[in-house]
Amino acid sequence: MQRLLSPTLPDTDLAELARRPLRERIRVLSAHWAHHGFGTPKAVHLLYVVKIVAYAVGGLAVVVATTPDIGPLAELSTWWSEPVVLVKLVLFTLLWELLGWGCGSGPLTLHFWPPFGGVLHWARPGTIRLPPWPDRVPLTRGTRRTVLDVALYLAVLALLVRGLLAAEVDAGILLPLIVLLPVLGLRDKVLFLAARAEQYWSLLIVFMFPEDLIAGTMVVMLAVWWGAATSKLNRHFPSVVAVMVANSPLMASRRIKGAMFREVPDDLRPSRKATLLAHGGTAIEFLVPAVLVLSTGGTVTQVALVVMIIFHLHIISTFPMGVPLEWNVFVIYAALVVFGANAEVAIWELSSPLLIALLVLGVLLGPVLGNLRPDLVSFLPSMRYYAGNWPTTMWLFKPEAYERLDTTITKVAKGSEKQLRLFYDEVTADTLLSIGHAWRAMHISGRILTALIPRAVDDPEAVVIRDGEWLAGFVIGYNFGDGHFHGRQLLEAVGQRLELSPGDLRVITLESQPLGNPSQAWRILDAVDGVIDEGVARIDDFIDEQPWLPSGHHLPLGSTRHPDRPTPAWPTAARGLMD
Repeated sequence: MQRLLSPTLPDTDLAELARRPLRERIRVLSAHWAHHGFGTPKAVHLLYVVKIVAYAVGGLAVVVATTPDIGPLAELSTWWSEPVVLVKLVLFTLLWELLGWGCGSGPLTLHFWPPFGGVLHWARPGTIRLPPWPDRVPLTRGTRRTVLDVALYLAVLALLVRGLLAAEVDAGILLPLIVLLPVLGLRDKVLFLAARAEQYWSLLIVFMFPEDLIAGTMVVMLAVWWGAATSKLNRHFPSVVAVMVANSPLMASRRIKGAMFREVPDDLRPSRKATLLAHGGTAIEFLVPAVLVLSTGGTVTQVALVVMIIFHLHIISTFPMGVPLEWNVFVIYAALVVFGANAEVAIWELSSPLLIALLVLGVLLGPVLGNLRPDLVSFLPSMRYYAGNWPTTMWLFKPEAYERLDTTITKVAKGSEKQLRLFYDEVTADTLLSIGHAWRAMHISGRILTALIPRAVDDPEAVVIRDGEWLAGFVIGYNFGDGHFHGRQLLEAVGQRLELSPGDLRVITLESQPLGNPSQAWRILDAVDGVIDEGVARIDDFIDEQPWLPSGHHLPLGSTRHPDRPTPAWPTAARGLMD
């Protein structure tokens, strides 16, 4: 058991490593990542495998138990592709995600104990909630979760259970869910996005039109594939591929992992092999779904399905940070149903003008607006899932201010380091967190954040540095790669609850790169003084940097607030993460 729980750590004096400056720690730990990934204990991977099996078997068992005319699980081959099964598995997946058991759960998202926030956080009055437009939508102001918020959340869960228990899922079951989930989201955007609403809520709308169920589902799936592929047309994605492959437990060879980088340990930019894999994967995600849409069965369809199954199994095998594992399992199943078992259905056979209009609006609005103005749209409806071009933040606390998080803010879990210390000694726990810093720095956005730390505080070694993802995990109970969860709005919510002085807490926010724009907008915020600096960072200035920034703190970072620094070529974003 001890071997199963033991992480793979750098072969060096960890206590001495912890005393080194941040950039030196990043250098050692990013080189470690290149050969070992996170060094995740085998028990953690086993936990996620068990969770995937529980999701798949649990969903099918619910279908068998609640659906008339469906045979036993042993006769799965006779009923797996029935439309009612697809509908109920969408309801089951929505329930799974809204309980917090799917994306953003477990140790790989810094949820060690408890292993998820989800229902434990969202069903507890007094926890922090984040309304998307509190100044524009009546009755949504404030950041404190009330009894009404909890009742609304539980009502959505109850409607999902009702749908699963129903013999037939009709409009009377679907419509209340379609209405109530966005209402819940207006009180707390985290819940709407955690439900993966851009996919599952969209499918609920499709299911309101039974005659177009298969063709409509095809549209949603094609939009997800093509939206994700479009977002990967950037200079960030090769780094994502290199880092993901290095973290894969199935690729145990140090040689294979190291081949993703130019020269370990001195040059950790993505290699040509990683870049080729990135471009190849993007091409697959564009071309093979098109083949599935245009083909009508037979060998061509079967080959295309095999390619997409391998594509998603590869993603699962890397155990990516955020662990969207159940989502990839669902996509494989849905592809087999709509493009395999129903290959004769053509996407252009959609018959309802209303559904066509809704799908066109949904397919275009999120991804198009999200790519052009990422400050206005979460990376989830923008469908920027694996692009590496995500909004991010870095939180910088004075030690005494950080300690007050656990004594002042109502939440379920303690800080990440305290959770880790339930399983490991202090040095091991702190090393694992530092590996998380190295993971971030191995992406272009992480290098920009690291370069901005000396602008935000006088002495980086005198503050507690926490990635916004980690902080969101225990402060709002959920984290899934979206810096809009832990930007200015969360800073204001935390600041209202802690007694802070200027300089006690500062946050660096970095918006994702708009399509066709060579820069990313950044801000440095103080919990008391507000915006203290802002500007843009050009991707070209960081693309050839190493994670530990060996060139020092003199990288070009345009600032709009200091005349001795370069003026940006375009204004910073007006809303979203930046506000």
